[in-house]
Amino acid sequence: MSDHNQSLWLNTCREHVEPSVSTGDITVDLAVIGGGYTGCSAALTAAKAGASVCLLEAHDIGHGGSGRNVGLANAGLWLPPVDIRAHLGDTVGDRLIDLLAAAPSEVFSLIDQHGIDCEPVRNGTLHCAHSAAGLRDLKARHAQLSAAGAPVELLSAELTAQRTGSAAFGGALFDPRAGTIQPLAYVRGLTRAGIEVGASVSTQDPVLSMQQMDGTWEVKTARRTVRAKWVIQATNAYHRDLTASAPAYVPVYYFQYATAPLSDNLRASVLPGGEGCWDTDLIMTSFRMDQEGRFIIGAMGDLDQAGGGIHKSWIKRKLAQLYPQLADQPLVDGWHGRIAMTSDHIPKITQIGSNALSVHGFSGRGIGPGTVFGRLVAQSLLQGDPSLLPVPAVPEYQEKWIGLRRAYFETGATLTHFVKARF
Repeated sequence: MSDHNQSLWLNTCREHVEPSVSTGDITVDLAVIGGGYTGCSAALTAAKAGASVCLLEAHDIGHGGSGRNVGLANAGLWLPPVDIRAHLGDTVGDRLIDLLAAAPSEVFSLIDQHGIDCEPVRNGTLHCAHSAAGLRDLKARHAQLSAAGAPVELLSAELTAQRTGSAAFGGALFDPRAGTIQPLAYVRGLTRAGIEVGASVSTQDPVLSMQQMDGTWEVKTARRTVRAKWVIQATNAYHRDLTASAPAYVPVYYFQYATAPLSDNLRASVLPGGEGCWDTDLIMTSFRMDQEGRFIIGAMGDLDQAGGGIHKSWIKRKLAQLYPQLADQPLVDGWHGRIAMTSDHIPKITQIGSNALSVHGFSGRGIGPGTVFGRLVAQSLLQGDPSLLPVPAVPEYQEKWIGLRRAYFETGATLTHFVKARF
């Protein structure tokens, strides 16, 4: 059986991290649990501000969703602005909308500042209408985003065909703020940048327990005890149940396959502008190119379960439907990962104790939001200012018992459609 934890991104990543080798106990200002976008952004931010930082990762940097995702650096969340305001209110909602509208600029700025070798292409994204209903949704999103000041453009079917190289879509919403990256290389680059400004990073070092004693947090691993004034837990969908505070989310699996690098003729016929894409179908399909000319296509599903072969057959049919000229291209790399879905598809910040925050639930939009949330959570703790948080922190019990129950009900509908679509 193939190891579907071994992604294309792992095989092509040109960024490397040299973790700290010390195994003794350590006292720092901030302990960060989790080496994904949120944790690494927080560690970099705090170290830049002069705080002592120790980041603990149970596996390798980017082992979770940060090293397995599609690599679309998008502006905003899945939800359109009206829905965000409905959940958060106008004041908090508008602030979150503005923060995440600027998220791609923050990502690409960090890439430039720290020379992160992650194949950055900022040519925008295309949200493609798979049906008349999908086009109506895009028109509504276009109106809302335009009203919020976003420079988005609604493309005709003809122009969408030119931009994608596919005749399968009735139109598309173009967002010039966004782009694509090699996602594992980006998170490794963030980590390297943090180490360069003084952060300590320990990999293959899972947290076994955490507790607060006399105002100081003690985070225990098999190797050491890390004592810290502040703690950020950023484990998202790859949380280990050994720590004290499990985030409330529903795990949803997403898989991708990649072709070998295409010939020059085929490459010129597919996404000539280099945009990253996804469609409006209930079971979303994503597709993009990488720097070497591989076509990468993905959808919801767990390749390690009994239906893994069905998922691959389905994605081959989808590829042939979207791009008949690629129908004979073998899919040579396949991998999957977990997404942490929240009840309302809005990321959560949970107060897990005094001076300790947990961040999770990017619901498939981790690159920009994870980077922004990590920075702001670190700044909020260091400055003792909760108003800096992108969304208010909620008590742990509230998120566990209310959010998780709602998420199960809402995600159940999606999974029902998912099963029907495959079988």
